[in-house]
Amino acid sequence: DSQLKELISEPGYQTPPTCDLLGLLLKNRRPTGAVNEVWPNLCVGDAATAQDKSLLADLGITHVVNAADGPQHIDTGPCFYQDTNIVYYGVEAADSKDFNLSPFFTDAAAFIHNALLQQGKVLVHCARGISRSATLVLAFLMIKERLTLVEAIKAVCGHRNILPNAGFLDQLRHLDSLLALERKEK
Repeated sequence: DSQLKELISEPGYQTPPTCDLLGLLLKNRRPTGAVNEVWPNLCVGDAATAQDKSLLADLGITHVVNAADGPQHIDTGPCFYQDTNIVYYGVEAADSKDFNLSPFFTDAAAFIHNALLQQGKVLVHCARGISRSATLVLAFLMIKERLTLVEAIKAVCGHRNILPNAGFLDQLRHLDSLLALERKEK
């Protein structure tokens, strides 16, 4: 872990290799519930949580991001929530290392950011709340909260076990490098 500390404290932050990120993701695992608040008013959860409207009301959820939207996956959609005040955002993503989730990073991050600005509470979910939803939450923390990928992983893993698939991790590493470059240029 001292290696990672050196990486972070250096002014020229470098995105760690995937194997180091996996080590970080698998360190200090703890039992994880169906839904966990991983950032103020931002929760990551599974499909069962997203489909339990009374639980969502109890949790105070105002916005839902479904990272496994569509007929092939968890087909809730805006219609499912029409009898609630929940604002819905769907991303039709497969939990496959070959699926490119990165085109959705910016829009999903903007949706989450705007919900939080309106004092909302957001649930981001996929089937199990481990890979697709976690990837979108990490991207949000990096894009809108200006965390590095390592900081974002540490923030989320403090509250929930997550494990984005290898393809998503590579996409997050790419995003991390781009954002690090942008920060350097400012």
